[in-house]
Amino acid sequence: MMARGRSAKGELVLGLMSGTSADGIDVGLVRIKERSSGDRAAGLSAQLEGIYSTKYPARVRDAILRVANVSATTSAEISQLDFLLGELYARAVLAALKKFRVSAAKVSLIGSHGQTIYHQGRPSNFLGAAQVSSTFQIGEPAVIAARTGITAVGDFRPADIAAGGQGAPLVPFVDYIIYRHPKIGRVALNIGGIANITVIPAAARPEQVTAFDTGPGNMIVDALVRHFSRGRASFDRDAKFAVQGRLEPQLLQKLLAHFYIYEPPPKTTGREQFGDAFTKKIIAWGQRHHTRPNDMIRTATLFTPLSIAEALKRFVLPRTKIQELIVSGGGARNPLIMAQLAALVPGITLRTSDEFGIPSQAKEAFAFAILAYEAFRGRANNLPSATGAKKPAVLGKICYARPR
Repeated sequence: MMARGRSAKGELVLGLMSGTSADGIDVGLVRIKERSSGDRAAGLSAQLEGIYSTKYPARVRDAILRVANVSATTSAEISQLDFLLGELYARAVLAALKKFRVSAAKVSLIGSHGQTIYHQGRPSNFLGAAQVSSTFQIGEPAVIAARTGITAVGDFRPADIAAGGQGAPLVPFVDYIIYRHPKIGRVALNIGGIANITVIPAAARPEQVTAFDTGPGNMIVDALVRHFSRGRASFDRDAKFAVQGRLEPQLLQKLLAHFYIYEPPPKTTGREQFGDAFTKKIIAWGQRHHTRPNDMIRTATLFTPLSIAEALKRFVLPRTKIQELIVSGGGARNPLIMAQLAALVPGITLRTSDEFGIPSQAKEAFAFAILAYEAFRGRANNLPSATGAKKPAVLGKICYARPR
């Protein structure tokens, strides 16, 4: 007899993702099959069968951004928000299954990244007692399992930090599986709130894959758009604000001087470096220099591809031959970012994850379905070469839907 959700066609797994921009929840339905193979990348195959997205309620999103930007909060608020997000994730799952016309009984697992409200991948002195790294994602997976009746895997990042890594980036494990090519060197670029890359040399072995955050993706632009539109817009759809502005060279020079851009990998970043405090400095600079809002938005938009190109030129291309750059995330739908990227990396073909059957907005949900699948089998699902961990580790905590 086959276990729940399994068939000769493989297993159905749901992946949940809500990124640093806190736009909402993406639910990806993924069919995963595997066969015996000495090659990890060749042994596992995964196909996206559906994607569903829903926005956070406005008050919930405001609370997430306030807490994530280190504003005043309480342990009570964080605890309540943790369980509330678990409820919202569960509702998103049930709505997605209804859309996909798939019963919960046919789904083996749910992999949920959760909502990051704090991430410090590098150790720092804390209370004079020890060097501590930490990460905090909320969206209680026990609630997801209880409400859906499907075993849920969540809280992936802490195990990598415990193994000496930075807890990020985690998607490179999946990039290696889906993008590795025997003859073509590739970089997988995801432009979400933060931009990150996975470098996959031709015929790469797992230990040859490297990855790191290059800097801001859409985070700064989103914050500027929210500020100047007074909340009427949450992002710059089709770069309509940016294309009405002009580049402000002095501001761009200031942005490109940020220390993180030139820090060698492994490295990871987030709101701690490029969140509200950073955006407020840009707005204050613009006020002092009488800079128009659209000029600030255009300059911040161009900062993203320029920082990505700088990372490639400094830390990737001198060591690895790259023929293709595969782009996913919200930034892949920004024509100004994509045009600038194409101009900055001549000789490298720009592609999107859509060409590989994974819509740009579904990439990370897709990835966490695969990470959950591996975790449930007790198999290492981090890449130490990407996160800096001292050893492979099984990432994810399992919340069973019912007693075994």
